Amino acid sequence: MSSIDIRIVKTKEALHQSLLEILKEKALETISVSEICRRARVNRGTFYLHYAQVEDLFEEYFKEIMEDLAISYEEPYRHVSILKSSSLNPATIRIFHHIEKYKPFYKIVFSKNAPLTYYYLLFEEINELLNKDKGMKSEEEFDMNVYCAYQANAILGIIIQWYKEDFQQSADYLNQQLVKILNVKIDRD
Repeated sequence: MSSIDIRIVKTKEALHQSLLEILKEKALETISVSEICRRARVNRGTFYLHYAQVEDLFEEYFKEIMEDLAISYEEPYRHVSILKSSSLNPATIRIFHHIEKYKPFYKIVFSKNAPLTYYYLLFEEINELLNKDKGMKSEEEFDMNVYCAYQANAILGIIIQWYKEDFQQSADYLNQQLVKILNVKIDRD
């Protein structure tokens, strides 16, 4: 049985939090190890014990968030054998709850000061989750890669709108809206 050293966990949390605070002010590539350590109240030796550079700290934090995103994405699938949008229960959608949980991070990703790289990293993660869903079927024949890219951008579009409105709506409200959007039928003359 492996034991988790609580000191390491707390140190990494402090470093993640410091990085997040500094990212509100400046781009990742301009952040120094010294700056992070000062804010986290950790010495540089401790930082280098866990990471080779600032980008490694960011990558670890980003992976942690993306693992939670994947779990959130999979939640509706745990309750049914076949997921149909017409019978999708909004209460099982967890993506927007995930965004609430990591709101400070997403505020940085979608801010106008953040490099577009953050958006593309997030897009790739969501697109990959959608592409893993091999159970998707349609009566229409189309390129699933194009479809997944479309869906990933649609989800990101909802999140960006939520961000622009300063996250005023609840995650539950957005769950309901997503189910309505997935089930909308548009007739054109």
